[in-house]
Amino acid sequence: MPASLRRAATLGLFLLAAAGASAPSANAAETCPGRPDALGTARVLEIEPKGVRVGTKSFPATLPLAPREVVLTFDDGPWPKTTAAVLDALKAECVHATFFLIGENARARPELVRRALAEGHTIAHHTLTHPAATLARMPFEAAVKEIERGIAADEKAAYGASGPAARVPFFRFPGFAATPELLTFLDGKGIAVFGADFWASDWNVMTPEAELDLVLKRLDAAGGGIVLFHDTKTYTAAMIPAFLRALAERGYTVVHMVPKQPG
Repeated sequence: MPASLRRAATLGLFLLAAAGASAPSANAAETCPGRPDALGTARVLEIEPKGVRVGTKSFPATLPLAPREVVLTFDDGPWPKTTAAVLDALKAECVHATFFLIGENARARPELVRRALAEGHTIAHHTLTHPAATLARMPFEAAVKEIERGIAADEKAAYGASGPAARVPFFRFPGFAATPELLTFLDGKGIAVFGADFWASDWNVMTPEAELDLVLKRLDAAGGGIVLFHDTKTYTAAMIPAFLRALAERGYTVVHMVPKQPG
């Protein structure tokens, strides 16, 4: 068993109970009309957000995933053309993902946020501006404002208005640059913090073919987990259709994470 999955196993039973994970569907392709060979979304994982800090690149544990299960996440959007292309690829395979939005981008392109929401994706948060200095190097009050204003901008773009609490209390630190104080603040707000288990390093310019080769090698080494892409990159957008087909061909399944609803 890969190291990341071993670490997950130490908290697996606890997180399964806390998350309220659903059982895998009998046939994910049944939900993809006209595409019996589609990858589909194998199951939905409901997460009780408070106290959740997952992604073995940053934290000791990951989500309670079985071997060869993958959670797809995209950062920094929405962005012209590339986000739409990623959404097209996901829709073609009936796959759902989580988008960690930059608030300024959501404010500028609410139609893409609403499209992602309408197509069943999870809208999560990644600050207002993705500050170059990272939140860890900012004064605490300024960092909190970055987080809160980002959530408000995302929610207004998605739902038309923001409320006192995030509808989807999922957050990812830009550059994974957390601090103990900010983690405590987010925990007090009941907001889950997500890292990743592996990534495509698509902050580096590369061809779609090179990115596909890189991420598949890392996927096979990890055995599954939370993967990080950026839907702002043209080469990532071009690569995603082949990546989704490769998941199906290699026997991986996709898990879609959503917050557990109260009651």
